[in-house]
Amino acid sequence: MTEETKAQAAATRCGFVALIGAPNVGKSTLTNALVGSKVTIVSRKVQTTRALIRGIVIEGQSQIILVDTPGIFAPKRRLDRAMVSTAWSGAHDADLVCVLLDAKSGLDEEANAILTRLESVAHPKILVLNKVDLVQREKLLALAQAANERIRFEHTFMIAALSGDGVADLRETLAKMVPDGPFHYPEDQMSDAPMRHLAAEITREKIYSHLHQELPYQSTVETDSWTDRKDKSIRIEQTIYVERESQRKIVLGKGGATIKSIGAQARVEISEIMGVPVHLFLFVKVRENWGDDPDRYREMGLEFPKE
Repeated sequence: MTEETKAQAAATRCGFVALIGAPNVGKSTLTNALVGSKVTIVSRKVQTTRALIRGIVIEGQSQIILVDTPGIFAPKRRLDRAMVSTAWSGAHDADLVCVLLDAKSGLDEEANAILTRLESVAHPKILVLNKVDLVQREKLLALAQAANERIRFEHTFMIAALSGDGVADLRETLAKMVPDGPFHYPEDQMSDAPMRHLAAEITREKIYSHLHQELPYQSTVETDSWTDRKDKSIRIEQTIYVERESQRKIVLGKGGATIKSIGAQARVEISEIMGVPVHLFLFVKVRENWGDDPDRYREMGLEFPKE
């Protein structure tokens, strides 16, 4: 093998790909489908992804680092503004931008606002229509044409992230489009989100799935301790923070039934990801006005808005 051939064989690509879209278009589901493992919280409740949680994909000689941004929506409160600001900073800092649209919703008010603001993002853009299995082909083609008339997209993909249809083709294209360069992460590392953070996200997801509209999404979960035991199991203590005593009672449930069910489901999922038994202990505390505490924002990887 000549030196030139060796150099070609060793050539690698690596880049950051931002997933941009309105809440609930399927960014987290797509991240998990591309990576092939659960790395971000997935919930039917909007605005669950708060920080730039990255999934890492190896495709051939390419490493794709997915920046799963918070859903972009009209911000009303300080936390909302921090999340939207983080989402757009992710788009401007990435090498490529994947714009996800919900095929069912089409070019609604949120989608139109995102396309308008995308004009200021200089990076190559890819249009991804998600949930295409729920929409007639004629409507899909019209939606793709209308979006491409608004913004210059390098490619357009039609996928169903939940089932995985079309995801492989998108993954191959992203692998070809990321820039030349060495890998940023070890090949066996799926996400740069620390396991303590991922474990907290899993518990937060179980809270949403149990309580739905009963508990505002301002609740947060923090992993207080993580102990690797001699028997190879892991002991985890987490605190669920809510803003009012009435919310604490909702999370606990009658006789502690709700918190027990949340803990049991979270423990099973964390154990599956870690590949070892997990002992999970949950506590619920009231932290009034935590949404105005700069330290909480830093813990979630968000910048604290001054206003």
